[in-house]
Amino acid sequence: MEKRESNNVDASYTGGEIKRFSELRGKLLETEAQESLDILLDFSRKLGGGYSVEAESGRDVVNLYDLRSGRVNPFAFIVNKRDILFYIRGPAFKHFGFDFGIDGLREVFVEGDLNKNNKGEITIRVGDPSDAEKVIMEVLEPYLGSEKGQSAARQLARKDVEAAMDAFDRYSQTGEQSEIFRHFGDPRDYWVRSSRDRENRVYPSKPLVGYLLDKTELNGGWGQKADAAARLHNSGFIIFDQHDEPVPVPERYEHLISGAERIRLCALNYFIEPAREKHLKTVTIRAGGLASAMGLKNAFPNICQALGGEKLQQLAKVPPPAISEPNPSSSTTFTYQLGSKSEADTMDQASTTISTSATNLILYGPPGTGKTFATAAEAVRLCGEPVPQDRAELMAVYERLVAAGRIEFVTFHQSMSYEDFVEGRQPMTGADGDGEAESAGFRLETVHGVFRRIAKRAETSRGRSSGDDMIRLEGRQVFKMSIGEANNPEDAHLFEEAIEGGYTLLGFDDIDWSDEKYASREAIFEACKDHRDGGGDIDARSGWVQMPFRFRNWVRQGDIVIVSKGNQQFRAIGEFVGDYEFKPRPGGGYAHRRAVRWLWVDRDGVPVSEIYSRGFMQQSIYLLYDSELNIPALERYMNSQRTDGGDEPDHFVLIIDEINRANISRVFGELITLLEADQRLNQPNAVRVRLPYSGDEFGVPSNLHILGTMNTADRSIALLDTALRRRFTFREMMPDASILEDAGQKCGIDLPRLLTTINKRIEYLYDREHQIGHAYFTACRSQADVDEVMRHKVIPLLAEYFFEDWAKIAAVLGDLEAHEGPIAGGFLKRAILNPPPGLEDGDAVARFRWQVRSVDEGFDYSKLVAA
Repeated sequence: MEKRESNNVDASYTGGEIKRFSELRGKLLETEAQESLDILLDFSRKLGGGYSVEAESGRDVVNLYDLRSGRVNPFAFIVNKRDILFYIRGPAFKHFGFDFGIDGLREVFVEGDLNKNNKGEITIRVGDPSDAEKVIMEVLEPYLGSEKGQSAARQLARKDVEAAMDAFDRYSQTGEQSEIFRHFGDPRDYWVRSSRDRENRVYPSKPLVGYLLDKTELNGGWGQKADAAARLHNSGFIIFDQHDEPVPVPERYEHLISGAERIRLCALNYFIEPAREKHLKTVTIRAGGLASAMGLKNAFPNICQALGGEKLQQLAKVPPPAISEPNPSSSTTFTYQLGSKSEADTMDQASTTISTSATNLILYGPPGTGKTFATAAEAVRLCGEPVPQDRAELMAVYERLVAAGRIEFVTFHQSMSYEDFVEGRQPMTGADGDGEAESAGFRLETVHGVFRRIAKRAETSRGRSSGDDMIRLEGRQVFKMSIGEANNPEDAHLFEEAIEGGYTLLGFDDIDWSDEKYASREAIFEACKDHRDGGGDIDARSGWVQMPFRFRNWVRQGDIVIVSKGNQQFRAIGEFVGDYEFKPRPGGGYAHRRAVRWLWVDRDGVPVSEIYSRGFMQQSIYLLYDSELNIPALERYMNSQRTDGGDEPDHFVLIIDEINRANISRVFGELITLLEADQRLNQPNAVRVRLPYSGDEFGVPSNLHILGTMNTADRSIALLDTALRRRFTFREMMPDASILEDAGQKCGIDLPRLLTTINKRIEYLYDREHQIGHAYFTACRSQADVDEVMRHKVIPLLAEYFFEDWAKIAAVLGDLEAHEGPIAGGFLKRAILNPPPGLEDGDAVARFRWQVRSVDEGFDYSKLVAA
């Protein structure tokens, strides 16, 4: 390859790699060359490898070079705001295309002799810098050698196609642009669907492309790459027939894009860019929805692979999406975080990482659409863990995170209160200190609810608690220790001293137990008796003997110590790293110590129930039972404040099932304010409030995510608290009949059609929020299974929806007939009720008895499925 020398080249793009791109943007920020650089970088990516883009900030110039042939050949061009200069040499100049009928073109200047020296300059001036890329593509199309270049050259920009649709609407209403559109007859076969919300969903393909190319004659199909439908198809638009159904793409045409490339372009045109235009923060693409729009059958693996791949992220300039489970399937959803168009244009490869901002997400939809099913995968993803595609593997990861306390699951109900969710007062009995006597009666104490517990874990997490180098409990003993009396202010300095000094302390007699003879309990007992001039009431089982013996002889280096705060809380976790030492203190007491590496400290304390199944006993040191320990949770605490592997904390997820079934304002209280992402702790607008029961100042940490589910049949989304709706992102999950294709084949019933028909009728008679979810039928393996679901789940649910109006239920099931006689339907039977004696002429309205067909009679699905 020819070596190019330049003294003022500030950055280059070669072979798919951007070098010093961010620094270059800063230099060009106030120059016209910035737009030029963006244009050529995007264009060179589309062309593929073998091209070089160089920017010269001093001259406000950007060059694109073709290096494939080993030298700067066959063209180089300079873009400066509106002027595109093509420097052509060699045979390419003879074959250069001069069909400059391109929208956006203003002037063309040609210098050079085509017949003599085969080189020259062609300058094209465009009216708008945004048209430059399109002009380059059109000019180079006849002569670019690579197929990638040809593919890029023939693409139509989405904004231009939508502008052509606007022009066609004006023509239909006022006759404007008739010099183009009047030449095209009535459309027949090939239509294209708009990617925007319009009164007209589809438009004829040929007039649109004719308008864009300023041509009045062209083919409308896709037999050739220059035909109207082919151009639109290769630009990521979906071709439809006059009935608004996707037209199958003929496989025999090699010039038509297919597979992942087409999926990516359609996702970009019909989902991502429209959402970005509406200034939405996120957009969710369901694999089944995209497949239906594109007319694809059984292509979910390809769709899911394309939607989750890096190429779409680079094309759309978005971070990696949040992917739901199961994956791949028609119900798999891909949720992308969106920036503005300008943010997307300036996004470089390094920014394609998962956002660490707090997520407040509600999955909503009719019953049986897999909302709760999807929370497992969503929660695992929000915790920053890889999401396995296999359901069993996914649930294993999910259960591990639940055991570690990083995921909590709670179901809201009508009796749910603030005291259950945040904090409240509960009666407690017995002593809570380290004293010997227990108090009589009971007292009211503040008890944390599920939200405060998981918020506490998130707030005290300082670093990643998972990884190959995490500290584990395997092979270690775990001891509970008291350092002074937690409720005695005079002992508070002991805990602080131990934490600062890197050791733990034990009281009792100031006797040096370092001598080897004290490996015996009897020797310690005798020493204690001598220390007391005969021992008094002391025996070998008393704490004065037991505690020093355990501290000196049971503890090994590497064992774990948990420091209590009363009997119901703990406030520190450490690793013993030294042997027994005797260090007398000036005032006496607490002379026994061992060096400790403190792993986790929280002076406020955390409930013992987080890591141990029972409360602590009033003994200064004792061994905890392994069977009672929550090992995953304890290991998480042990590792959660490590900073040697990075300072990013663990992520935590609170799943709230049926979030709309409780009184939201009553349950959340002041949390409504604290949930906003920018008002979380450590954020620019962080807010803390003082809680009513404990009096503590409380804020919601940024590494705590809220994931809710909401059944729209119970309560409409419109009835939710407005403040809550503003603070949450809502992702709709509707019935997906395509999931039932396999189950339908096993049952011998067209379950997708059955579900679709039922839901269309429910939507007509009631609303879309009360449809039947696909999950009701996913486990069916025979017609008997379907009968069970219909008899015991679907029909009773319909009866509840329609308040026992059996005529409407019959209409949904296809059993209603337009007469007042008996009916023998596929699911229901109707008989005429005769009036009691004496009322024969009193009521002319016919009355009926509706019955569900018996098990022996069975159900007949023929009319419902054939509808």
